[in-house]
Amino acid sequence: MSLENQLSLTASVLEIEVLRYTPSGVPAVNCRLEHQSEMTEAGQIRQVKAIMKSVAFGAVAEQLARQTIGSSWNFKGFVATPRSAKHVVFHIQEFAQQ
Repeated sequence: MSLENQLSLTASVLEIEVLRYTPSGVPAVNCRLEHQSEMTEAGQIRQVKAIMKSVAFGAVAEQLARQTIGSSWNFKGFVATPRSAKHVVFHIQEFAQQ
């Protein structure tokens, strides 16, 4: 059985924390992304806004840490709930200009 956990999200960078390193020396950065769009749900157009806690590791973290607040990107990755948290976090594996 193959389970999928993939998220593709167009969003702007709302906040970026300072680049840090895990105990094993891997670059990591936490950020918050903001998404706004119009979606059709049950035949009705709906305004959608979402703010998502996100994290990136390695070279992706180093690239993300250099981005400007408010810049928009297409992000790809997966979601997971950290052991000590109650909310889902988006793990960014790649991102590119819109």
